[in-house]
Amino acid sequence: MIQLNTKIKMPFLWGKAVFEKTNWSQINLIVGANGSGKTLLSQAIAKEFSQAGYKVFILESDRDNVNYNQILLQNQYVREKIESVLSNMFGKSIKFEQNEQNEFIPIVVNKAWNVEYDLTNAECHGLKEIITLLTVLYSENSDCIFFDEPELHLHPQFQLFFMTEIRKQIAKNPKKIFFLITHSPFFIDLKTPEELMGVIACHINRVPTHIEKLNDQDEKLFRKFLPRFNTYHKQFFFSDNQIFVEGYTDQQMFNQLLPFLANTKGISSTGIIDVGGKDELGVFCKVCSLLGTDGRIITDLDALFSGKLKDVVCQDKRPQEWINKQFQKQKSFYRMIFSQNELSSRITLKKLILKLEMLLTEIGFEILKTKYAVSPKIDLFVKKLRFLADKYDNLETLDTFKTVVLQGISNIETIDMILPLHLAKKIPLIKNLTYLILAATEAARVYILPRGCIEHYYKASKVQYMPISGKDKLFHTELQRFSNLSTKKIQIEYSELINILEKACTRLSLN
Repeated sequence: MIQLNTKIKMPFLWGKAVFEKTNWSQINLIVGANGSGKTLLSQAIAKEFSQAGYKVFILESDRDNVNYNQILLQNQYVREKIESVLSNMFGKSIKFEQNEQNEFIPIVVNKAWNVEYDLTNAECHGLKEIITLLTVLYSENSDCIFFDEPELHLHPQFQLFFMTEIRKQIAKNPKKIFFLITHSPFFIDLKTPEELMGVIACHINRVPTHIEKLNDQDEKLFRKFLPRFNTYHKQFFFSDNQIFVEGYTDQQMFNQLLPFLANTKGISSTGIIDVGGKDELGVFCKVCSLLGTDGRIITDLDALFSGKLKDVVCQDKRPQEWINKQFQKQKSFYRMIFSQNELSSRITLKKLILKLEMLLTEIGFEILKTKYAVSPKIDLFVKKLRFLADKYDNLETLDTFKTVVLQGISNIETIDMILPLHLAKKIPLIKNLTYLILAATEAARVYILPRGCIEHYYKASKVQYMPISGKDKLFHTELQRFSNLSTKKIQIEYSELINILEKACTRLSLN
């Protein structure tokens, strides 16, 4: 890391707040939506580095401030380096030749056919762009270089190539530092946690954010998960309005519902990203929290009881702030579920979830004792719990077991009829406790599907309990039915999902 204590004020962009950063990566990425002040911020940062003694160069987005022909004319090393690199890129022999205007033109030499032609005119519109980028990169005139929108006119392959060339340069010179002001996920090429600390996220009407330092636990987490971030996942670096979901059926279903939101103001830049797993949701939640971006998550009910997401949300300060504000209002309720000794320490989200788990486990084990037919709904519920009991050991640690118990309590109004009185009295407490926990997680922009998972909201198939098998088939059946419904019918039948999605799309003030 490179250390330079930087403080920048821009009242016309983000009011009285001050952008401060001390630790800089050798590759720094300035990202964010259009109009969030990325270029202005980069100019201010460049001024700070210049005043600190760095030789700074900014390659502007219009490229009018660089004459690569002049650099090629003066620096034979740079010229020959680019000839070699271009030849390897295109698999052809390429050299620079000067024309009558004293300009260097890249020429392709085809010895087999005795043909030479101008590569800029004949083959590649982005070639002038890559030549300009490489000329600035290889030149030794600067040790702090800003590339504004390096992706302009570049094929993704060229973007990845240019990022590789930057890495080669920093390997040669550990004192060199680069800034990329970009909208392209192909430049979000984060190899290490230290490089994640080089990301600066710009926002509309609030100060840019970044990660100044990581603790050992977070560093270990990101070292494991950063290689899994693909180009699709990296969209969230460019917008505060991204929603993460666990699987592709969730992503597809919520995408289908986006146009049916009553309030369309929040969906203009909304993207719904399938991260491919519950633990991955926890990582994205953590990154967004540390980086200061307003990431949102919609997830299954079992996320309450296990996984990285649960740990991250319990550590997030926003749920705790919400719980603290609710304390006086909920004091009498807490006396009903906690002992005097438990109340002597602070009420936290983790503590609330642990209490819910204990209550659900107690209820679940009691229901497993049911040996007679009661009603079709209760019989199905008992059958599901027995299936889990037969299949797994240590039910008290099984998130699916606790989830199914909670689903049964929510779905069956007469569940208390098979419980002894002292447990039946706990059903309302469990429902209220669940409501409090879900509201607290929403403070961290994590929206938990109270019915279970998205399949429990389907209309073409009736799915009551987790876990779910055949999700792909269920989704396509639902999608076929969905496509034949009117707008009004969709808004009525999927109102619960639409309401959750609408809450997730709402932009909160983070000033």
